[in-house]
Amino acid sequence: MTGTAAERVADAGRGISLAYEEFEAAGPGAAGPEPVLLVAGLGQQLHSWPTAFCERLAARGHRVIRFDNRDAGRSTHLDFRPPGPAAILTRRWHPRQYDLGDLAADAVGLLDALGHERAHLVGVSMGGMIAQTVAARWPERAATLTSVMSTTGARRIGRPAPSTWRLMAARPPRNRAEALEGAVRMFRHIGSHGFPFDEAGVREAAGLSWDRDPTTGGTGRQLAAIFRSGDRTAQVRTITAPTLVIHGDRDRMVNPTGGAATARGIPGARLKTVPGLGHDLPEGAWPTLLDLVADHIGSGHPTRTRSTDAPTTP
Repeated sequence: MTGTAAERVADAGRGISLAYEEFEAAGPGAAGPEPVLLVAGLGQQLHSWPTAFCERLAARGHRVIRFDNRDAGRSTHLDFRPPGPAAILTRRWHPRQYDLGDLAADAVGLLDALGHERAHLVGVSMGGMIAQTVAARWPERAATLTSVMSTTGARRIGRPAPSTWRLMAARPPRNRAEALEGAVRMFRHIGSHGFPFDEAGVREAAGLSWDRDPTTGGTGRQLAAIFRSGDRTAQVRTITAPTLVIHGDRDRMVNPTGGAATARGIPGARLKTVPGLGHDLPEGAWPTLLDLVADHIGSGHPTRTRSTDAPTTP
């Protein structure tokens, strides 16, 4: 059994408040001493880490925290217009445009607000970039790092497929119905073609996202944060936390070269390739993903030799 705290809001500092939820194994003292911080991806909200997934991870003896990054869900939204493609290409940033370092500082601020000195960092996609940045800039705060379907920002590495760029360039949804249809189109494309597609689940999650936050500008500002941060290869080479890199072989959003580059860049990192996994967290892959994450968290010690293991079967 697990317990779920009600959604709360914490002051992460620098004028940023973050909405979050916690899950922990039922019973006094059942949760591990160091929490697992789940970091969401581009434009995604805290429930992009499915509730049942969080509960199963918590049931293994961990306190699990999921949260909305700034400019998503019920966390602080900035009020300036996101840059368009021309501004991104010419790097003409708004004076208030943030980068991945700011998003990482938000995550550290959340840990501070909740009284946690360290956490096991698990980030997916942009969340992996944020987790990498925390581990590099605040090494004392990272018990372990798990970077899922993410990349280093290096040019020509881990880039979306051209067909994915076209979907990303579509007109933002104007109402709830359009948001649901757009989510189905996107996840049919970038989702895990090696696992059953849960259209009902995608619609439910998209509806919840719209109900919590129907704005669209935040995703553009988050995307600009990724571009503004540039190539972080030199930064990830400084990471000392024990690191696991997970990537699917069917990812059309972050090409698998991104995962390979991340594993090569971080000293001692291990790469696990999950056949059939795309750019989502399908329920059929949960047993594999939960085992990988829980085993890595449980190992808790650095492996100083870099290795790439054989692909993991779902």
